[in-house]
Amino acid sequence: MSKGNKKGFHKGAQQGFRDMRRPAAPVTQAGVNAKITFPCDYSLKVVGDAAEDFAASVCQVVIRHAPDLDATKLEVVDSRNGRFQSVRITIRATGEQQLNQLFLDLKATGRVHMVV
Repeated sequence: MSKGNKKGFHKGAQQGFRDMRRPAAPVTQAGVNAKITFPCDYSLKVVGDAAEDFAASVCQVVIRHAPDLDATKLEVVDSRNGRFQSVRITIRATGEQQLNQLFLDLKATGRVHMVV
């Protein structure tokens, strides 16, 4: 590609053309780019110190925020050395406030190291 073409592409990109190599962000009714469209199925991975009751502890918190949780689909994975556990779960997320409060309550247990 010649220098002129590169300049022309760059100039066009500045004039409001979208870079087609990147996905378009969804737009909400207010015209603001949205990260997630609610309601939706939302997967969580909660990591903490391995313990027999860690998964039950996570479920107790999650059920407060997503009462329709199907605990039978919960997946518990131990780390290679057995020191940590991750609890993988999918909830029906209704909004950003619900997710933020869920993350705060999980961290407040003192047993959760990370929520992904």
